[in-house]
Amino acid sequence: MAKKTETKIEKIEREYVIPLREKGRSVPRYKKTPKAVKTVKEFLVRHMKIRDRDLNKIKIDRFVNEALWFRGIKNPPHKIKIKAIKQGDIVRVEAVEIPEKLKFKKAREEKIEVKAKDLLEKRKSMMQKAKEGFQQKPTEQHIQTEEEKQEEKEKAKAGAEAGEMMKKAAAKTAKHQIGGKTKQPKRQQRKALAK
Repeated sequence: MAKKTETKIEKIEREYVIPLREKGRSVPRYKKTPKAVKTVKEFLVRHMKIRDRDLNKIKIDRFVNEALWFRGIKNPPHKIKIKAIKQGDIVRVEAVEIPEKLKFKKAREEKIEVKAKDLLEKRKSMMQKAKEGFQQKPTEQHIQTEEEKQEEKEKAKAGAEAGEMMKKAAAKTAKHQIGGKTKQPKRQQRKALAK
């Protein structure tokens, strides 16, 4: 039997300012930005020491791509400052300096992501409350206080909401499995065309 040795994946982080102007001179104007993207990948393959020079091992962040494409296909920036993170053979590329409009866009998307996480946590807690409400049944009959009545109402409400969410999810999966609604013709087809 061969022994398995644990290999540590080393993480290398570097910042580069990549010149794009020189490589972009030799291509037509309508291909300058795609050439700039390829130039970034070629630069990182050379400087991050990827053995087989495979450009597919370079993963460019969405904001780096948008920074390159920001002024259109004919006018990419002359240089770009990036941060390259190498883990194993894969190199991830992130932007260090991006235009102001993209900063606002990035901040907006991060804010939306945080809201989505909060909503997911809230839904999980509602589902948990609903499960607890279904599992607990009082064995002893005793006089309930105002607080206990309020808690039971909240649990019943959470259970009802969870049931509705489950119904919606089931309907959605059924809709996608069946194929959804089929288009019905608005008027009858002419008999000459129906043959």
